[in-house]
Amino acid sequence: MTRPAKAETKGRKLSNFLCFAVYSANLAFGRAYKPILDAVGLTYTQYIAMIALSEADEQTVSALGEKLFLESNTLTPILKKLEQSGYISRTRDPADERQVRVSLTAAGRRLLDKEINASLVEATGLGDDFPVVQKSVVRLRDNLLHHTRGDSKKG
Repeated sequence: MTRPAKAETKGRKLSNFLCFAVYSANLAFGRAYKPILDAVGLTYTQYIAMIALSEADEQTVSALGEKLFLESNTLTPILKKLEQSGYISRTRDPADERQVRVSLTAAGRRLLDKEINASLVEATGLGDDFPVVQKSVVRLRDNLLHHTRGDSKKG
């Protein structure tokens, strides 16, 4: 029995793909966050939703979803769980009953005061390069979004 001929890779090594580096870094972040967030009873998505809510009270669910790159049908169960835990409040907008406004509660603010993220910043090992890498990743994301939306803007 003969082995099939080795496919010509033409430089296609997984380690050369930026998309895989970003994807696998995201998985590594998830693993690093898990024990920290498990200790406070949150998932990563619940945590980032709370961080986004800490920026402004009474955000609409749709505006929050845009910030988090989440559809309403994905975000709503997350918000319901956070509300049941006492970390957020959801109220109908009196001016437009179709809109739901979301805010952190005092308990939610206290939880975020614990600086959950500080140990993860250190764990990256980036030191003073941390803000540079963070800005580069945001620029990368924004450029890709502009490209997929057909925008001609560059970040």
